[in-house]
Amino acid sequence: MTAQTLYFTGPRTVEIRCRDVCDPGPDELRVRTIASAISAGTERLIYSGDAPAELPADEQLEAFDGDLSFPLSYGYAAVGEVTAVGSNVDDDWLGQQVFAYNPHESHFLARPDDVLPVPDGVSAHEATLFANLETAVTFLLDGEPLLGERVAVLGQGVVGLLTTALLSQTPLESLVTFDTYERRRERSTAFGADRSLDPDRELPDAFVDTAGDRADLTYELSGNPDALDDAISTTGFDGRVIVGSWYGTRPASVELGGRFHRDRLEVRSSQVSTIDPRLSGRWSRERRHELTWEWLQRLEVTSLLTHERPLSEAPEAYELLEKRPEATIQLLFTYE
Repeated sequence: MTAQTLYFTGPRTVEIRCRDVCDPGPDELRVRTIASAISAGTERLIYSGDAPAELPADEQLEAFDGDLSFPLSYGYAAVGEVTAVGSNVDDDWLGQQVFAYNPHESHFLARPDDVLPVPDGVSAHEATLFANLETAVTFLLDGEPLLGERVAVLGQGVVGLLTTALLSQTPLESLVTFDTYERRRERSTAFGADRSLDPDRELPDAFVDTAGDRADLTYELSGNPDALDDAISTTGFDGRVIVGSWYGTRPASVELGGRFHRDRLEVRSSQVSTIDPRLSGRWSRERRHELTWEWLQRLEVTSLLTHERPLSEAPEAYELLEKRPEATIQLLFTYE
């Protein structure tokens, strides 16, 4: 059998490389990929050449080594079926559907501890959203939304929408989201936002007009460095700004000489690879995984899966994400 792997080989250049499908080692299992989800934020930065090349790919995940320099195999949301196991691996794994933080490739080897069984009732395509939903769960753990708070979310891509869906289950006074694209704003209100607005209007005024005052908690999830200043200006006295966006090598210019200083605003980064040290005594990755699977079963997520492309059409898929972002929410690669 021949396996296919996607590689980013330069700015706006991807190719599919072939290799033989390997037999699993004694402590490994082999997975045939069914679908994998493109990370529109991180992978678009890599695709455009805006990711810091010297940064480690991800030190927390077994499937990655090296840095983000070209050529690079990347991706972290693969779902497939276990088709072979090593001599030390239980045969019960055979035929199971599993999720793995693995690059886009048709077949891969992994240890059982590095994959997650997909629960009954979750389809393979829905399971590709696990990593994005785990990120949204992390944003809520880090932001700690409280009873009666006013919350703003800037950016309604797939992670922003999943964050909105979780926030809508908390007893907030108001939840207002912002995105440039109408399709995402419509999905945002369907997911529970009180209102979803175009950020081209002045954000502080638009939020205050809707919520009655500035935000207690603001999430910046747009991926746009210019939005960080909007997030700060939207947030009220002693409020929190949680930055879930990754800007890569693009600088963010923010105004820190006025309200930010006097209003005691807090700006914090949030990223799913680690758990906040303040929570690590009670929260583990395993507990977070269990919670993410639970919410993946509770939420209606199929509406986020807007496009599918076979891996062989990867160049066209990334071009679509870059040139027509208004048309896409979550794009999946499929594997024959």
